[in-house]
Amino acid sequence: MFEVLEKLEKQSSLEKSRQVDVSSDERMLAITKETGELLNMLIRLKNAKNMLEVGMSVGYSTIWCAEAISQNHGKIITIEQNPKKIKRAKENFQNANVTDSIIIQEGLAMQVLREFNLQEKYKEFFDFVLIDADKENVIEYFDMILPMVSVGGVIITDNMLYPEKYREDMKKYA
Repeated sequence: MFEVLEKLEKQSSLEKSRQVDVSSDERMLAITKETGELLNMLIRLKNAKNMLEVGMSVGYSTIWCAEAISQNHGKIITIEQNPKKIKRAKENFQNANVTDSIIIQEGLAMQVLREFNLQEKYKEFFDFVLIDADKENVIEYFDMILPMVSVGGVIITDNMLYPEKYREDMKKYA
């Protein structure tokens, strides 16, 4: 697993420094290693078993979370709309040996969350949520997800105060 994470960290670094040219729809959008370690620790401490991730990209954060949630005999449902990123993520999950802990929902997050909200089984179902998707919709995602979070559940939003143009809206939820 750690070899896959290291490979993805190197790829992310190359993309950020523009040492490798990647189209915008294939660009790896990933949390930092430290954030991955923190998520892993929080999932373990929470003993989370049912996780929702909004925004998978190529699966870097998902691998960190899957490693922890598998220790708790749980599952991650992760949402991603980009087929190219889903393909890369599946390869990364296979190489990291975490495939059994992950369920991928392909589609627009807004649509998938609407469908989940219509299903009784998702009411107060998730005990850990990571929102790391398009910032212009984060507040709407949060509001849609809230009824699906169990009492005592955790919702984490990456880059909540970035980009700056969303900062004032996000502060209302901080």
